[in-house]
Amino acid sequence: MRGKSNHAAAALLLVFVLIAQGAATVAQQRARARTAAAPAKKSKAQLERERRANLRRIRETSRILEQTQKQKQASLGQLNALKEKLTVQKSVISSISSELKYIESDVRQTATQVQQTQQSLAQLKAEYARLIYASSKTANSYNRIMFLFAADSFNQLMLRLRYIRQYSEVRQKQAAQISSTQQHLSHQLTGLTEKKQEKSTLLTTQVAESRNLLTLKTQQDQVVTKLSQQEEGLRQELAERQQAVSRLDNLIAERVREEIARAARVARAAAARAAAARAAKAAAARTAPSANPGRSSEPATARTNTSSAAAEDAPAEEAPAERTDRVTLTPETAVLSSSFADNRGRLLWPVGRGFISQRFGRHSHPVLKNVIVENRGVDIQTSAGEPVRAIFDGKVLTVASIAGMNNIVMIQHGEYFTVYAKLRSVSVSEGQTVHMRQQIGTVYTSPEGTSELQFQVWRNSANLNPENWLSRIR
Repeated sequence: MRGKSNHAAAALLLVFVLIAQGAATVAQQRARARTAAAPAKKSKAQLERERRANLRRIRETSRILEQTQKQKQASLGQLNALKEKLTVQKSVISSISSELKYIESDVRQTATQVQQTQQSLAQLKAEYARLIYASSKTANSYNRIMFLFAADSFNQLMLRLRYIRQYSEVRQKQAAQISSTQQHLSHQLTGLTEKKQEKSTLLTTQVAESRNLLTLKTQQDQVVTKLSQQEEGLRQELAERQQAVSRLDNLIAERVREEIARAARVARAAAARAAAARAAKAAAARTAPSANPGRSSEPATARTNTSSAAAEDAPAEEAPAERTDRVTLTPETAVLSSSFADNRGRLLWPVGRGFISQRFGRHSHPVLKNVIVENRGVDIQTSAGEPVRAIFDGKVLTVASIAGMNNIVMIQHGEYFTVYAKLRSVSVSEGQTVHMRQQIGTVYTSPEGTSELQFQVWRNSANLNPENWLSRIR
């Protein structure tokens, strides 16, 4: 009898050990699954945001391209829009490929987790079967009573009584754990199915975007072929542009020189006024009435001569050195200039929509062979009638009109200048103070249907790359 009771106790203890091991195994597997999945989701979300941003750029570029295609004749503006759309289309396909890699990794991880959960479920069921088999040996009340009274001491009796009371709870917990594991497995299988569907959808999207890319390449080749047949017209257009750029450069250089000279004159005048005020103050101090009444009868002429001599003897104020290469800043313009410099790489775009169709510096002509063009700024192609806005607070230095560049607005920001060319209309005047985001005009649209803004940044007489100053986000 005692042997049977000891056997039942051993079986019960074995059940507790098996349950604890099974619970620990399941918990470890779930923890590993959460740890492995967390970083992938974040990277995948970033890729999705990039893809949405690229799709938005494609829609904007498509609208611009449609405006250039309204004219039957091919144009450089149409070619630039096609190039931009091709570039963004490639970025979209690259983002989709990266997303697919993450999804494939998720599918593999989830499949592994499903397999592990299935193994854990099988182990739990086997342990539960052993528990049921062990409990069947002590199922009747007679065996339980004999198990209790076979105890060697009262403490052992109480311990065996507690085991019996917990026996049913253990079975319930084991059954609940099996049910929970089954639910977790069902959830994993559902997630696996969803990820496979997402993968299938992305693959379909990738195929469609690749077809769009091939269509765009075909259109680009057609436009290049048409433009190559217009070489004489393109060379004439290039010559006219170079003349317009030269006129604009001369205008900018002249205005900068004038502003440097004007600021220097203002600084000299301010220094002269300050020196005169100090001299007058010193002379007044020296010619003040003396406390000695005997000297009060001194002739006025003598006092005047003394004052003149004192003014001559006073040290002359050293005039500031005149700079011919930079604008002399007042305290107010120095703050504005410093603030402009501090916002390098974060400045507002001059238009709300569009893309850079021609970058800063020297580069090959998009059609003409062995021809190098130089750009003092950046050309931003946008929609017809797009508002042009000031990128920072400042003062309108110049409003002019140049053949080939249409209307020009030049804004001063301390020792920095921004130039907005190819404007159809202008809504500011010279000397006017403007603020960031304030509209200064609208973009001009050429007869070929290209709406393009020429934008430049200068520091005194030095030409700067606007792309280094503008924000990456429009």
